[in-house]
Amino acid sequence: MQAPARDTFSQGKPLWSRAQAKPAVEFGPVALPLLLGQIPDELRGSFYRNGPGRLQRSGQLVDHWFDGDGGILGVHFTDAGATGIYRYVQTQYLQAEESADQYLYTGYGQLPPGPLWKRWGTELKNAANTSVLALPDKLLALWEGGNPHALDLETLETQGLDNLGILQTNQPYSAHPKQDPQTGDLFNFGVVSGAKSYIQIYRSNASGQIQQQSQIPLPRISLVHDFVLAGPYLIFLVPPLALSVVPALLSIQSFSDALRWQPQHGTQIIVIDRHTLNEVSRIETNPWFQWHFGNGYQAADGTLIIDYVRYNNFDTNQWLKEFVTGSPMTQVSAKLSRLQIDINAGKVLSNDPLSDLECEFPTVAPHTVGQHHDSLFFCHKSPPKNDEYFNSIGRLSPNSGQVDQAIFTKGSYPTEPIYVPSSDGSGWILTVVFNGNKDQSTVQILQADNLAAGPICILELPEIIPFSFHGTWKSR
Repeated sequence: MQAPARDTFSQGKPLWSRAQAKPAVEFGPVALPLLLGQIPDELRGSFYRNGPGRLQRSGQLVDHWFDGDGGILGVHFTDAGATGIYRYVQTQYLQAEESADQYLYTGYGQLPPGPLWKRWGTELKNAANTSVLALPDKLLALWEGGNPHALDLETLETQGLDNLGILQTNQPYSAHPKQDPQTGDLFNFGVVSGAKSYIQIYRSNASGQIQQQSQIPLPRISLVHDFVLAGPYLIFLVPPLALSVVPALLSIQSFSDALRWQPQHGTQIIVIDRHTLNEVSRIETNPWFQWHFGNGYQAADGTLIIDYVRYNNFDTNQWLKEFVTGSPMTQVSAKLSRLQIDINAGKVLSNDPLSDLECEFPTVAPHTVGQHHDSLFFCHKSPPKNDEYFNSIGRLSPNSGQVDQAIFTKGSYPTEPIYVPSSDGSGWILTVVFNGNKDQSTVQILQADNLAAGPICILELPEIIPFSFHGTWKSR
């Protein structure tokens, strides 16, 4: 059975759904033509993005956005201009399913085909589809349930699984590492689920080789997607989720469907000393859910400040499941919030919205990670938002509350903003934008300190890039 044509899939659906209607097509390396403006003279390096490039096979949609096969976009900026390349991460799972032309494995929200008794013990698929980490000699495609895949920085050729020196096979390594801009140290984690569930914490050198590990116990099998570096601490917020173990073990339900929202447990805040990787404090507080953090730091008075995107419950997971159909029905609300903690007293001082804007994918300038930040960048939904994906990129000053926005033309949808530093301190924001009116993807460059002025440069990509999750910049 052939995959549905883009116009058939998207009929009666919002324009953004056209980005997801067909599997991404590999291309490049190819020179990217300018549609607007000029590439800044100082902008030299590589822009990478990772996300689910294939959401269907033989006419069957994946059951959750998190289960699509990872596809990497690379845009290399040199004195000769910009060159684009797109490649699927050639995992062993993608290759096997390509050969069989059907889904074969268990995923986050996906169950393998066939009767129940054939599903038991089916291998978990490493989709390599969530984020990227650019190391000096390789690019890592990250997926939080297993080892990263190493790729060539220029060609994006898949080199295979990478154990970073000591990882065991299938040992989890999350998609949200944090790098200290002063020391170059990389921090990351993985959640290990079993009879005893725990967070495995890693400290690596700037080359990615793991130097130190520790284990922090979890109260139950939950979902911890991200964490934050805040001065001398690593902070984990454990939401009140619990896995219904029997349905998951018997493959009656996927991991996603077997997660239960249990607000009576509240959210648990775990504070870790970044030097020893030992637990310093554990605080119980009111329930909420979060996928992503913007940043964190320690204020002059010792208070820990954490900026993150807050959901009141776990309905976001259902929205992400429905997203692959192009017609999500579940209503969700996510707002930038600021959590303030007194770790000496072991209590939450405040936990309030920073803005009323509906947003996700918060980022900061890399040189401010773990330190005080003046700006938070994010994707935002501008009204009307009932059937819209993100149509704006915003910048919020947490101190003043001032917001600067780049609102794209109707039917155009940006991805997570990536900050690139400039010598004058103003910086640029890079994003990939899908235009549903033209069935066209572009790379757009904006001035970080003047988003409202719109893009200063637009580069045309030769194929549609399905919406991706996360990206990074690597200077030359």
